[in-house]
Amino acid sequence: MIRPISLVVLAAALAACGSKAALTPPPGHDLPVASYGQDHRPTAEELLQPPEQAAPERSVELRRRSEEREDDPFDIPPEG
Repeated sequence: MIRPISLVVLAAALAACGSKAALTPPPGHDLPVASYGQDHRPTAEELLQPPEQAAPERSVELRRRSEEREDDPFDIPPEG
């Protein structure tokens, strides 16, 4: 019977042997074509970068004093 600790060690060893080579498409396949309106095909690294809309900057606006909330017409009690 395999001990749980040995499974953890085995999993860590397998996770540590990942490849760090540059990403390339599989043999016989190409990268996607350029989008409509663009003049160049994106590289693999460009495709891995999320667009700004996927990770927008946070606007942290600190409140100096408490404020009353406006009435929310959708905040209704549950039907019982």
